[in-house]
Amino acid sequence: MTGVVLLNMGGPDSPDSIRPFLYNLFSDRDIISLGPAFLQKPIASILSSVRSGYTHHIYDLIGGKSPMPAITQAQAHALQNVLRSMDEISAGRHFRVSVGMNYWKPFIRDAVSNMADSGAEDLIALSLYPHYSRATTGSAMKRFREAAEEFHIKYRCIESWYDHPLYIEALAEKIAEGIDAFDKKPVILFSAHSLPQKLIDEGDPYLEQTLGTITALEEKIKMTWRLSFQSRSGPVRWLGPSTEKTLENLAADKLKNVLVVPISFVSDHVETLYEIDILYMERATQLGLNLKRTNSLNTSPAFIRCLADLVVASPKA
Repeated sequence: MTGVVLLNMGGPDSPDSIRPFLYNLFSDRDIISLGPAFLQKPIASILSSVRSGYTHHIYDLIGGKSPMPAITQAQAHALQNVLRSMDEISAGRHFRVSVGMNYWKPFIRDAVSNMADSGAEDLIALSLYPHYSRATTGSAMKRFREAAEEFHIKYRCIESWYDHPLYIEALAEKIAEGIDAFDKKPVILFSAHSLPQKLIDEGDPYLEQTLGTITALEEKIKMTWRLSFQSRSGPVRWLGPSTEKTLENLAADKLKNVLVVPISFVSDHVETLYEIDILYMERATQLGLNLKRTNSLNTSPAFIRCLADLVVASPKA
């Protein structure tokens, strides 16, 4: 049996888990360096305490917790079903799918430990970040490798799939549905999760791969588009332009209809349900924009087929 571990950042699954989730997030120097290394965790403790009240308010607006854990489990279940139907194609390999999160339960190490206890012969770590960055996939894969080596299991890592044909198909499907909701063709605003600019300057491929996804989409959909970045946090220079500033620029250019595509997200989370659906929607209304958002991939059949193809095509470790 080959174990498949879906890797993602995770999210608080209850109000009580918001502060420890933030602490785990801010403690990760792969995302953001908070002073000298020995001060990272003390500063993370202060930041998580300071920001927990506001973050509670945000999660209250979207149901009190993150939907990501439940959606990722649903993605794992859907992927398991597709892989079972592909046994012959996968040359007799049998797969078991689980979830490992970086900053909240179920943690990556626990997922690997459970796979070891279940008798997995080898593991495939499949990042649910389409575009590689040291801060996202890199951080999660580091924890996965440490756990796999701790439990002496051979493994293979799938770290990037930004231009996979089925991923492009899944995105194009959602964009086409979104365009159909307008009377006149909208500008497509690809909103990606921002990163510290320092990472890009050091050669992180995240921006290049994000643009690669858009280039592949242009072959399927004729569109006018912009790229912006959201979800900044912490006292550093971030990749821009911001989504809010881009909305202001679109309004200034008299481009009324805007379809937001959360390009770097494969499931609903606070970034889509709060930042786009509430925060940016309110700003768009103030600016006189007709703003809509594409549905997230979540358990889209085309997206799940993409994940299955990535798994089956991965050679045995």
